[in-house]
Amino acid sequence: MTDYLSTGALPEEYAQLAKTVRDFTRSVVAPVAAEHDRNHTFPYEVVSGMAELGLFGLPFPEEYGGQGGDYFALCLALEELAKADQSVAITLEAGVSLGAMPIYRFGNEAQKQEWLPQLTSGKSLAAFGLTEPGAGSDAGGTRTTALADGTDWVINGSKQFITNSGTDITKLVTVTAVTGVKDGGKKEISTILVPTSTPGFTAEPAYDKVGWHASDTHPLSFDDVRVPQENLLGERGRGYANFLRILDEGRIAIAALSVGAAQGCVDESVRYAKEREAFGRPIGANQAIAFKIARMEARAHTARTAYYDAAALMLSGKPFKKQASIAKLAASEAAMDNARDATQIFGGYGFMNEYAVARHYRDSKILEIGEGTTEVQLMLIAREAGL
Repeated sequence: MTDYLSTGALPEEYAQLAKTVRDFTRSVVAPVAAEHDRNHTFPYEVVSGMAELGLFGLPFPEEYGGQGGDYFALCLALEELAKADQSVAITLEAGVSLGAMPIYRFGNEAQKQEWLPQLTSGKSLAAFGLTEPGAGSDAGGTRTTALADGTDWVINGSKQFITNSGTDITKLVTVTAVTGVKDGGKKEISTILVPTSTPGFTAEPAYDKVGWHASDTHPLSFDDVRVPQENLLGERGRGYANFLRILDEGRIAIAALSVGAAQGCVDESVRYAKEREAFGRPIGANQAIAFKIARMEARAHTARTAYYDAAALMLSGKPFKKQASIAKLAASEAAMDNARDATQIFGGYGFMNEYAVARHYRDSKILEIGEGTTEVQLMLIAREAGL
């Protein structure tokens, strides 16, 4: 993969994966995207197709049911899917990066053997419950508690904006909770595995969102939810620190998804600019339109290079926090800017929801918010620069 940065050509295995997912996106995802968006329905048939392709297992070892690939392979799949439907792409991203990856990174062998084969197969989904009404980037605001009671944890509290948390195939939510107080009075935050069948766990009614209408997102409540103490994921008191590692990786994945959205807007705009005629010629013959599309292409290319670079550092074991934030920042802004420009190019048609550019216009805003806002990325980049 690192060869791409100097030669401009993906190695064969990556190129073949991208082509496979591109073909799947065109033949399976794109034809039903508008319908699921309009009806706010979860695309189970599409998710089943992704599972058959092995996409949920891409970055995991074969011993856990995975494909034996890496995180960059996941990113390539996300980019291709997001060209047509961001809801489908975020379902995969959250299912892998936020659902299965914490178990792979921090779980013990028993937890990996129990949960990973289900999740890497795509037959089950897991979610990560971090954000609360008063806590997101601010871990100190966490109010959900998990108190030890004999051999169990008893969990009480709530979470919000949790992706993949209420589908028919959601089997697990990993929850951050206050499990005690550290020296100095700071909250001890740990992560605990909560099967969705556990009494007292409730996925509340789904949100009515601006975009990502086919993505499953719910608030969650925990009312004396009792799980065994062996459901602790990783070291006690390291829950938030571990999740920061997951977020660093996830920002590369979100950047890849954002690049897909940005490129999808370019592709749609090029097609439309060649077909739509005004004053006797295609609108793409006008410099105002051609230059707008050229800027869109430049944004997508620049953002793609940024996430490729961050992924290369990550896979080589080098520090990548700053580069992941740069990629996420550049790509999310490229997606939003390209969606706005594409909508302008399409004119009145760009305001009609059945057109992909209209969906991208609604969908892309969350890319500047989720998994770390633009402001958080700027803070992290500045901090890494020594400020």
